[in-house]
Amino acid sequence: MPKQHDAADGSLGIALVGTRGVPASYGGFETAVEEVGRRLADRGHTVIVYGRDAGEAGDHYLGMRRVTLPAVRKKALETPSHTAISVVHAVARERPDVAFVFNAANSPFLPLLRAARIPVALHMDGLEWKRSKWGNTGRSYYRRAEQFGVRVADALIADSPGISEYYEHQFDAVTELIKYGAPQLHDAPTAGIAGLDLDANGYHLVVARFEPENHVLEIIDGYVRSNSAKPLVVVGSAPYSEQYTEAVQNLATSDDRVRLLGAVYDQQLLDALYFHAYTYVHGHSVGGTNPSLLRAIGAGTPVIGYDVSFNRDVVDGQGWFFTDADDVAAALEAAEASQNEVARLGEVLRERAATHYTWDGVTDQYEDLAKRLHDGASVHRNHRRARRNPVEWSPRG
Repeated sequence: MPKQHDAADGSLGIALVGTRGVPASYGGFETAVEEVGRRLADRGHTVIVYGRDAGEAGDHYLGMRRVTLPAVRKKALETPSHTAISVVHAVARERPDVAFVFNAANSPFLPLLRAARIPVALHMDGLEWKRSKWGNTGRSYYRRAEQFGVRVADALIADSPGISEYYEHQFDAVTELIKYGAPQLHDAPTAGIAGLDLDANGYHLVVARFEPENHVLEIIDGYVRSNSAKPLVVVGSAPYSEQYTEAVQNLATSDDRVRLLGAVYDQQLLDALYFHAYTYVHGHSVGGTNPSLLRAIGAGTPVIGYDVSFNRDVVDGQGWFFTDADDVAAALEAAEASQNEVARLGEVLRERAATHYTWDGVTDQYEDLAKRLHDGASVHRNHRRARRNPVEWSPRG
């Protein structure tokens, strides 16, 4: 059983629900759970992380307790099925003081936690219903789940000012703005990139899943149109879209300056790719604050970003931005013609990452929210009749 709240020491039992669990090896949610969970544990809280794969980490990892439970291994069912089982386990067995549930898709299971008098914060993620991997049924579900989550959660977490604006505009809802941390990278060996026949500051980098909302095709198209002297290195794959992947591959093979590396799971090599890139080209458009973009600025790499509020906020508007292939071509050529500006931007962004995107600061916010929730704070009363605004919100203003 987790240690319950003790007025003497302020410790809480905190459950982190709705992700693949720790160790982190998948995405932004898992990284946040690991980085925040380990720090909460270091501060004396009892942290339970629900996950789907036992792996080899054991029952405890970096001070957190791991609870591994099954899931239905189908794309649309894996996350909600695992969360349903996890919530039942938390209510019946663990009785934490506070629960943090990640992903708006998991909102249908929040009433069970609240019925057990376990206050719950829901991390809303990005505009998931806009992702191409979901069909009409999936998109409709996510939109309904967003509204239900707004109505039932005790607190809503947004990782970007743009996401906060979205929920204010669409539901007149108040969110807790808690961003992610950016890994700080001040050096990286060159052996890995040398093995790929790449030079330090000698290539542009893309790291993304091959999905339309990440604009990989537009980035490659723009690069092919450009007179860039530096190769374009693309890291990523497509778990769902064969047709889109084929289009990316066909375009890439038309220009021998484009290098498709596929997925890279070697973290040391990935760090080196970020650190030694001349620029990082970021096409993500629907996901709020993106961990790949944070990794780039933490490595001091200037950014050519898709022009949406999420990306502009991370870099504070400093860099080059694009909306189509022609913009990409112009930005690449401008960056290659401005070595001094590239160097300056790299240092500015590294400092921004170190100042505004620290995991210690993120943990302070999670801890403060957990304590407020435990002490009775809740937006539920004000949000319980929230309805979606029929006027759509745009991240491009």
